[in-house]
Parts: sequence; structure tokens; C-alpha cells
Amino acid sequence: MSTVDEYFASLDPESRDAFEKIRNLALEIAPEAEAGTSYGMAALMYESKPLIGFRAAQRHLSIFPFSPEVVDGVSDQLAGFELSKGTIRFTVAAPIPDEVIREVIQRRLAEISASR
Repeated sequence: MSTVDEYFASLDPESRDAFEKIRNLALEIAPEAEAGTSYGMAALMYESKPLIGFRAAQRHLSIFPFSPEVVDGVSDQLAGFELSKGTIRFTVAAPIPDEVIREVIQRRLAEISASR
């Protein structure tokens, strides 16, 4: 079982489902991404660099694209969501739209590719 699978298994079913959906969207765009950890959290890795991280808190869920620029790039599409440097917070009741997740992944992949 991967680190991401282990982390997801520790969550309540609703949170797990929300993160599974995000992981599946990410893997549609970056099928070669692998499970791992970054900054102490479960993450998908691409070319040994963190692509997207997952963390559940008591009152919200968070994804971490590991880039303030990526979050800034999609912020206009996330009215009503709590954003901070490199983090997008959401809830099971108010998930991040699929098209925004796809854009986050595409932007982060572009950053990783440009850093080669």
C-alpha cells in the first residue's frame, strides 16, 4: 500500500472520496505521477518533485500544489474558497471544481518541466 493510500485509508469515507477524486483527476493528466511524501504529507510526485499534496484538518480539506504561483493562477476561479500561499482549502460539501483541479495540475506540471 502506498503512502497516499495509507493516508487516505486513515480518513473518514467522505474525505477519502474527495481526495480520491482529486488524485484520479491528477493521474488522468499525469499518469506517471507516483505516490510519495513531501513536507511530511501524502503527495503525488512527478519527476521526483511534489506535484500535489493532501491534508485533512478537522474542519476542512487542503490540497497543496507546492507553488504560490499556481494558487495565484487559479485564484480568480476560487471565489468562496480559503486560499493561502501554496494551499487551497475546501470542504466535502463545497469541493474544488474539476476544471480547477485540472488547471492546477497542468500549471504545476509546467513548472516542474520548466525547472529541468
